Amino acid sequence: MAGSPEPTCVLGIDLGTTSVKVALVAGTERGLVLAESCSRETQAYTDSLEAGPQGMEQNVQRIIRALNECLAALPQQQLQRVTHIGISGQMHGVVFWKSDKGCKWTECGTGPAFEPQHVSHLVTWQDGRCSPTFLSSLPLPQSHVSLATGFGCATVYWYLKKSPDFLKAYDAAGTIQDYVVAMLCDLKKPLMSVQNAASWGYFNSRSKSWNTDILKKSGFPVHLLPEVGDSGSIAGRTTRAWHGIPKGVKVGVALGDLQCSVYSCLTERTDAVLNFSTSAQLTISMPPGFQPPETPDPSSAVTYFPYFNGDYLAVAASLNGGNVLATFVGMVAQWTEELGLQVQESAIYTRIIQAALAQNHSKLSVHPAIFGERHIPEQLGSVTNIAASELSLGHVTRALCRGIVQNLCSMLPVQRLTDVGVRRILGSGSALARNEVLRQEVERIFPFPVVYGKDVDAAMGAAMVMFHGK
Repeated sequence: MAGSPEPTCVLGIDLGTTSVKVALVAGTERGLVLAESCSRETQAYTDSLEAGPQGMEQNVQRIIRALNECLAALPQQQLQRVTHIGISGQMHGVVFWKSDKGCKWTECGTGPAFEPQHVSHLVTWQDGRCSPTFLSSLPLPQSHVSLATGFGCATVYWYLKKSPDFLKAYDAAGTIQDYVVAMLCDLKKPLMSVQNAASWGYFNSRSKSWNTDILKKSGFPVHLLPEVGDSGSIAGRTTRAWHGIPKGVKVGVALGDLQCSVYSCLTERTDAVLNFSTSAQLTISMPPGFQPPETPDPSSAVTYFPYFNGDYLAVAASLNGGNVLATFVGMVAQWTEELGLQVQESAIYTRIIQAALAQNHSKLSVHPAIFGERHIPEQLGSVTNIAASELSLGHVTRALCRGIVQNLCSMLPVQRLTDVGVRRILGSGSALARNEVLRQEVERIFPFPVVYGKDVDAAMGAAMVMFHGK
């Protein structure tokens, strides 16, 4: 319509484990519309000098490079109309930086951009350096969440005890998404949402505060803990133009990727959200006013994640999702190479899915927990019921996909979903979007209708939170 104002644009960013995704969301008379999106793999995994093979670290320069590439690919004229930025990302992990030297701003083809400067590697949620013995030596948190390896505070304790000099080089810490917010808004002290703080451990969600007394008593460097703000609140404004986005744009406090994925699609309390990306989660929303137990049950497969406005999600968070399929593909590629042949991993992925689609059934039983689970870290993967007639790639891939879905389903069983009134499953995440066999197994195992979402769910959700919170 001539003369009508240009729609407001919100930029959503998701800094995931394997890729960065951005979504430009426009407000129109018909509601929110995804105007543009872009995704780039980060290829950020790098060796851990301190933790060796147990460590799981990512190069922050590569993550920010992928982010810059995504933003450079979006239309300049739409970026110029952005009024708010919402940022989500992989939870639990920790990155350290020097607050006055966290980044340097440079001019690139699409305007100013920042590059990490005095910044450590990101120690991710997949990190395995904190053994069960090490964790049991730490003080008991006052939190509804059980402490696990890969949690930010556990990782800080590990450095404190094994490599104390490492921490002396830094005076700020946060998740990777907190780092980006701090750089954009030039925050001297990072600001973290309740969602991300709960994911670090040693955080009381009821009082919205760190377990400062417990931490101080054991010599924990509490000066590294970020300030905490409500999920959905504003952290600050951009202090410079950024890839054509104007200076002075409001930036939300960084959020958890799981919560943003759920926010992008969950409209009814009778929906459950099934997300398969690097890991996998099955989520239901708890009734308003629900408070998690004061102390966690370490053997429980269900964790309560802070959501928005004081609400909670019940989450079966499996460490085994798309990463299991990626490991299987990597194994096939390695075996092929050892036989003197070479096949691209992307070609193997396509072929094994095709082969599995041709095998509707497999008696083979795969328990796929090769990365363990937080509630039973010592129980790993296994394959049983192996018959000579079911050793084709199709049979094995079909059984592997079924095992991944069954493993998640065992953590939050169908009966419990039925008991709380679930009527529909909303499927999301890159692994589900790319894998028809996984989708077939979801539909076979869950007795509910399944609806699938887009692949930019967390980025879209982060933008939607900004729209609704404005």
